[in-house]
Amino acid sequence: MARVMYDYTKTILKKVSFNADLFYKELKKALERLLPHEVNELKIWLHEFTANKPELYASLELIKN
Repeated sequence: MARVMYDYTKTILKKVSFNADLFYKELKKALERLLPHEVNELKIWLHEFTANKPELYASLELIKN
């Protein structure tokens, strides 16, 4: 059950990626709920997922440290 929330987050982000505002909101919620190591994994996944989706680049500001 350790990865359930992480996998669920990826599923939701994929489904809402058609709308940058929804993507931002869901990413923000995910960052509050995920464990620190899951956030690190999500950052890697996000860079790959958004590589060809410039409309989602603004959301990546949430994960910059």
